[in-house]
This record gives sequence, structure tokens and C-alpha cells, in this order.
Amino acid sequence: MSRSGVAVADESLTAFNDLKLGQKYKFILFGLNDAKTEIVVKETSTDASYDAFLEKLPENDCLYAVYDFEYQISETEGKRSKIVFITWSPDTAPIRSKMVYAASKDALRRALNGIYADVQGTDFSEVAYEDILAKVTQTAH
Repeated sequence: MSRSGVAVADESLTAFNDLKLGQKYKFILFGLNDAKTEIVVKETSTDASYDAFLEKLPENDCLYAVYDFEYQISETEGKRSKIVFITWSPDTAPIRSKMVYAASKDALRRALNGIYADVQGTDFSEVAYEDILAKVTQTAH
């Protein structure tokens, strides 16, 4: 339970483990259920396109996302993968929604083991591919 009283649904943990251990998904979108009592899976995807992921972020509402970010530092090092947790809270989202999502974030974040980086996005420039790449590679050098 979070300080907002919101619980993490078992399906959310199952989906995350499927992404992390089974590499079944490329990304997962989480949100609050209609009663605002539980963090549930809104959508999963196997689409490897980062643009396809960005298209799923709503312009006027909040959500949480976990993205299996794949990148390559150089031709000789091969591809790497890091799991990124994104809190999406656009400036245009309703204040109440932003407050509930902010208060509930820790419950989900603590339940998900194996996250490499946390990203807070209030507009699309903050979740641009280049910014996420910089975040996951900053400790790799």
C-alpha cells in the first residue's frame, strides 16, 4: 500500500516479471483502476519502436511505464538493455490525477525490482530517446 492507500495489483507484478525475466514485452503501461484503489496494467507491447511507445503516452493524463531500453554504445560492445521506470505526469493532466499518481508512485516503484533508472516526464522532451539514452549510459562509462 502506498501513502495514498493505493495497492499494486498482482497482475502488475506478473507483467513486470514477464518483461524482466521472460523478455515477453518491450514496455508496460500502468495506471490506476477506475476506483483509484489499485495500480493495474493498462497495456503491454512487444513493439520495439521507441516512437510507438511515445505514441501511447496520453497528452492529458498520468501513467507509469516500464520500458526495456535497448542501446548500443559502440560497434564493438554489442547491444545492452536496461529497464527504465517512467512516471508520466504531463503539465496538462488534471491536478487531482497528478497528486494521486505522485502519492502512489512509491508503492509500484518499490514492488518492481531490477529497475536501472527512473525518469520523470512532464512533457515529451523529457522522455525523448536521447535523454533516456543519456540516463542509462551515464554510469556505463
